[in-house]
Amino acid sequence: MNIAVVGLGGVGGYLAACFAKEGLRVVGFGRGEHLRVIKEDGITIVEDEQEWNQKLDVATLDEVQNMFDLVLFCVKSYDLEEAYNKIAPYTDEKTIMLSFSNGVDNGDRLRLFGAKKVLDGCIYILSHIQQAGVIRKKGKVFAAVFGGDEDVTRKVASVFDTAQLRYKTPLNIHEALWKKYIFISAFATLTSYYNKSIGAVYKDHYDEAKTLLQEIAHVAKHYGCDLDGEVEKSLQTASKVPFDSSTSMHKDFLANTKTELEALSGFICNTQEIATPLMCRLYKELQMKEKSYE
Repeated sequence: MNIAVVGLGGVGGYLAACFAKEGLRVVGFGRGEHLRVIKEDGITIVEDEQEWNQKLDVATLDEVQNMFDLVLFCVKSYDLEEAYNKIAPYTDEKTIMLSFSNGVDNGDRLRLFGAKKVLDGCIYILSHIQQAGVIRKKGKVFAAVFGGDEDVTRKVASVFDTAQLRYKTPLNIHEALWKKYIFISAFATLTSYYNKSIGAVYKDHYDEAKTLLQEIAHVAKHYGCDLDGEVEKSLQTASKVPFDSSTSMHKDFLANTKTELEALSGFICNTQEIATPLMCRLYKELQMKEKSYE
């Protein structure tokens, strides 16, 4: 199976390195200095207890040459359409596509773009680009979650089995997506708003975190997913991750770069049938903050 990992940040870089380490045929697609270093020196993975380097076949999306059987999108949600359009000519109706981008509707977006074989999915991992060519993964948190057509799901599961990476294939994949989204939406918003780590938000803004999680759960119910029990679970998760862990959106705000504010905060506010006053207030203020960087 020829595998494309589109995006070599904290998620895609780690996946591509693990796939290549176990001998899977994988090409990673990235850009800039990060890509240049990986091309020359391989990709370095720094974990809590070990550091390792893996040679990796990499290119830009303007240099695609092979046809692919599986495409994993690990790009920011706002780059999904562009990434799809660039790699689509190197896929066919049998190619499996799966997005690990933040959000709950990326599978639907891929289908809208024209993809024929799509799984819905999300991923649990605390990782980021530490410097060009280096991915820093914090803690033991890792689980790829995906589902849809049973035969297609089994094919992707075999890839993760070979790579010795933990995965889940829940019967209700949409509920699983919301279970991840409720946490990342709340804490991406709060870490970005307060410029604090997840641990500091949990410690200093517990009541707001709980209220925000409850608002997101109300929106999820509108989409047919009962997440009332996930509010406390999300708070417990926040209390257990490394104290200084943050979110990708917070890091983007710190770097004054484009953020996933629309996918992680705006999506909740734009569900007009449900009142989400706290999220809408934070979202509007973060919008102003983001515009000030332009």
